[in-house]
Amino acid sequence: MIDEEKHPSSDERETRSINDAGGNNPITKSDEEKRLVRKLDRRILPITCLLYLFAYLDRTNLGNARLQGLTEDNLGGDPTGTLYDWVNSAFFFSYIIFQVPATITSKLFPPSYWIACAAIGWGICSTLMATTFNFGSLIAARVFLGIFEAGFGPAIPLYFSFFYTRTEMGLRMAYWFGFAAVAGAFGGLIAFGVQQVGYGPYIVGVGGEWDWKVLFLIEGIPALLLGVLTFFALPDRPENTRYLNAREREIAMERMNRGTSADIGAVINKEHIMIALLDWRIYTGGMIYFGVNCALASISAFLPTIITTFGYTNALAQLLTVPPYAVAAIVLCMTSYTSDRMQNRGLAVAGACAVGTIGYLLLLTVPNNVHVRYFAVFCITSGTYTAIGLIIAWFAHNLGSETKKATGIPMFMAIGQCGSILGSHIYPSTDGPRYISGFAISCGLEAFATVCALVLWVSYIYDNAKRDREYGQSGTRC
Repeated sequence: MIDEEKHPSSDERETRSINDAGGNNPITKSDEEKRLVRKLDRRILPITCLLYLFAYLDRTNLGNARLQGLTEDNLGGDPTGTLYDWVNSAFFFSYIIFQVPATITSKLFPPSYWIACAAIGWGICSTLMATTFNFGSLIAARVFLGIFEAGFGPAIPLYFSFFYTRTEMGLRMAYWFGFAAVAGAFGGLIAFGVQQVGYGPYIVGVGGEWDWKVLFLIEGIPALLLGVLTFFALPDRPENTRYLNAREREIAMERMNRGTSADIGAVINKEHIMIALLDWRIYTGGMIYFGVNCALASISAFLPTIITTFGYTNALAQLLTVPPYAVAAIVLCMTSYTSDRMQNRGLAVAGACAVGTIGYLLLLTVPNNVHVRYFAVFCITSGTYTAIGLIIAWFAHNLGSETKKATGIPMFMAIGQCGSILGSHIYPSTDGPRYISGFAISCGLEAFATVCALVLWVSYIYDNAKRDREYGQSGTRC
């Protein structure tokens, strides 16, 4: 059973004549097209995945820096954890506010220019965090980090939809978002290595006095350099990229228009913006994203701290964050590959959210068994990362025109990122070591996301059945 829209939605039908006006002959799935997809993969995936690796490292390295003396140096020790919570959530305020306008505006610029500028911007902000000296300077750096990353994250699903069809999108989004999990694992390894070397005078239980500064430099500078490379190497839109020859551009253009409406080039369709604003599914997707992002933000920022409550040292806790993230990346890719083949993402999203719910239930109900609690962390990371990667792919090809995608994708992401703000404030130090409130809130929201995913899945099943009656059975799963 398919939970993707098989027939054109109303906004697509209104512009279908524009699609057909070009006179392009249909191009079958041939060896020539397969070679094109492989060529696109070789250039697009390495650049975008590495960009997301460093974007996520720069977004989440506060959790590692916290165990390396950041709060003692910049926040006066922060005994309640409140100041750290606000520093962490400052990123999400600007990220939420700028997502929709940034993604819509990105349609007016070549993708290579837009994404390169975003990467250079957040790389500079992350690098400058090494120079911060108090609460205000940390807040300023995190706010501007959010502004620049808002121009990158939601723009990537839109960018992928220029080159990949519905049946190819899930696995590519899994590769891309899977690098968030890789960043979690990689960040733990980097933090452990920095702490083992020790930079500056040694502080008992923390490491070198300058460790957190070195961490920000190591993880910030590569993003800046990669941004410069992106400017020259990332392909622009199919109709004008120099990376493809004339025949490849013809095939890529036909693929881009396959199953959607033409909204080509540096244009913005205001009517489709309004259609997106009134689409209830976008808000339901936002609720799912809210639930899983609350879990994601809290795990990203507090996982090293949570693992120390299992009785491990700060350095070992950094290292023990690696396996859960590595397993999450594998589970995400496997589930996304399966959902691409079956073209059924709704049940996969619901199942992933349910796994995350089980993980939080274990943390709440098994307070003394360290092995069970560590297994619960694997459930949380695998369920949460898989759900987020799948829902982005689910919406990337179910919103119709480019303008509706450019509006709808950051809309549900912005709603969801409000959960990140909540997740930044539900683990105060005073609740340790059990953190019952934080685990309970995350558990409830993951369960709520499971229900919303099922509602959305059923709605697509109903719509597809209705459209089958109106237009006849679709011969394709695209």
